[in-house]
Amino acid sequence: MDFLRILIAIILPPLGVFLQVGIGKDFWINILFTLLGYIPGIVHAVWIIAKK
Repeated sequence: MDFLRILIAIILPPLGVFLQVGIGKDFWINILFTLLGYIPGIVHAVWIIAKK
């Protein structure tokens, strides 16, 4: 299941974080990172998925 979440996180980073932790602090931080730059959003999403 983590492989699927990481794949989704590469395509849409906030969705990958949402599937892992729901709507919370990490979700909103990821949206901010994704708006500031797509790559930071991906890195943050993969880190959140790998951490939990």
